[in-house]
Parts: sequence; structure tokens; C-alpha cells
Amino acid sequence: MAATMRAERFYADTKTVVLEDVPIPEPGPGEVLVKVAFCGICHSDLSLINGTFPAQRPVVTQGHEASGTIAKLGPDVTGWSEGDRVVVAAGRPCEQCANCRRGDLANCLAIRLMAFAYDGAWAEYTLAQAAGLTRVPDNVPLEQAAILADAVSTPYGAVVRTGKVGVGESVGVWGVGGVGTHIVQLARLVGAVPVIAVDINPTVRDRALEVGADHAFDSRDPDLKEKIAAVTGGRKLDVAFDAVGLKVTFEQALDNLTVGGRLVGVGMSAESPTIGPTSMFGLTHRQVLGHLGYQNVDIETLAKLVSLGRLDLSRSISQIIPLEDIAEGIRILEHAEGNPIRVLVQP
Repeated sequence: MAATMRAERFYADTKTVVLEDVPIPEPGPGEVLVKVAFCGICHSDLSLINGTFPAQRPVVTQGHEASGTIAKLGPDVTGWSEGDRVVVAAGRPCEQCANCRRGDLANCLAIRLMAFAYDGAWAEYTLAQAAGLTRVPDNVPLEQAAILADAVSTPYGAVVRTGKVGVGESVGVWGVGGVGTHIVQLARLVGAVPVIAVDINPTVRDRALEVGADHAFDSRDPDLKEKIAAVTGGRKLDVAFDAVGLKVTFEQALDNLTVGGRLVGVGMSAESPTIGPTSMFGLTHRQVLGHLGYQNVDIETLAKLVSLGRLDLSRSISQIIPLEDIAEGIRILEHAEGNPIRVLVQP
């Protein structure tokens, strides 16, 4: 193995992205070195670059949706072998907070996020905790496996854990890009009906219908509220997902909830929506729930669903670019060129 590797490096002081030759890291106790096969480009990566998310390190390698093969085992690692196909968890428990000290690592109070608090996988190799790895079934392509580590698992967590979507409940999804597309698919998979996609882009709305939405409406339609009421028998929505995070999408989704309905905020921005008069908010028993991330077990569940043909992610990979063209991949996602679901980097 060579001593160095190519890696993207983000410099926080100048907000610049560069490619450099850096030393290949050595796995420590409980860690493995993973040869990266694919890594997704996510809107949270863009949020670090444009300053929406504050930098946690002066220089960091980005990329947190990674699949690959184990290249080297660190000391004391058992149950894994070199060559195993894996998905890397996008975060590490701090192991110091009150929850971690009592063994509740899944609910760490100070989770360290990959590509923000430590180096990520826009590189030829990345370090991972062995305890956070998920084995990839042989019949699941590694490019699809990569996006399980956020682009699919975060929607899964939003639908199943935070939104608690039940069979027969009506669901609306505002913004059907990378995250919203998978919310549509997973809401349908758990039995929601109808599943309604809401977006300003007609091409994206058509795609949402193809992947499982029952209806797709333009968010700018002045009759949107009446149309949603019509297709839900007058009840409106049991659960609404805001996959955009803008003031307008948040408030529109909230306004289309039924009595006792839940709004799950998944998209993020610097904008500040309101819930309207507190009297009406209380009278309608509505709930607003924030969502971020997933549990590692969710990746294994999703890998099984893909392996058994229950979840089709074949359309989710919009483009694969070489690591040397990372700046172009960032530009494509930033400008939504070609309406991508997910653009991948291949080192």
C-alpha cells in the first residue's frame, strides 16, 4: 500500500475546496481502514462550504455517505476481515456524555459527525469504527449501498422513528429531491396512503409519481390546500415532511395538517418559520418535530430491503464522478443540474 492518498480538503478560513495528497491513516484500536468505493455528495456538505453549518475543524476531508471494502484491521478488531464489503456510519458517539457512560451510545448527547468533526470519505481511504460498520449483501451494488448512510437512512428515520407513519395514514412531502424522493418511497413502503409529493419542478413531480407518490402537486398552486383536502377525503394530512427547510415550505406543510397531525422538519436552512397563533396551534393539537440522522441498525434494515427487492434504489444514483472532479459534483448539486437524486464520488 502506498504511503499517501488523494483526498478532498475543505479549508474553513477561506471556504475553499482543494485536492491534496495526504498520508493514508492508520487504524487504531477498534478501527478499520476502508478503501472507499463510492461516497455521496449531500446538501449538508454544501452547507459546510457555504457557511450555513459552522466549521468544527480548520481543515477537514468531507463526505459522509460511504461504501467500500475493508483494507486493514486495527488492533482488537474481531468479526471483520479484509475485503469485506461495508457501509461506514456517518457519526461516532463521544463515549464521554451521560448517555454514553451508561452504555446508551445510540442516544449520544454529543455525537461526532463524520466530515465535520473528523475526516470523511471524499478520499481513497477513510477510517471507521468497526462497531459502526454495516455489512453489504453481495447482491447490493456498492454505489447504492453508499447512499444508505444518509440519503436513505435519514428519510427512513424520519418516516419510521420521528414521524411514526402508520398504515393508512396520509402523507405529504414538500421537496422531492434526494431526501424527499426516498421519503416518498419509504412512506409508501410502510403503508401510507395517499402519498402526496409537493414541488415547484414539474420534472421532479413526474419522477415522484414514478417512484410511488399517489399525487404530485405544484407548491405554488393557489388551490393546493383544496386539492390536498380533496384527495384525503377532507381530512388533510396526518403527517407532512418538509424536506426543504425554507420558511415557505415549513409553513405550507404545517397549514395542510389535519387535527393532531405531525410535521417533521428534515430539510435545513437559516430561515425562521412560525407556527402562527399559539391559540390555533394548541386547538388543532398539531405537532412539530425536528429530525436529523438515523441509527446504525437502520442501514442494516435498508440493506436487507434492497437485497430482497422490497426497496428499489436503482434510480437514485443520478451521476458518478471521479474524485478529481469533486468541484464539478458540488456545482451540479448546488445548482440542481439535471434534478439529481444523488451524485456520487468515485475515488
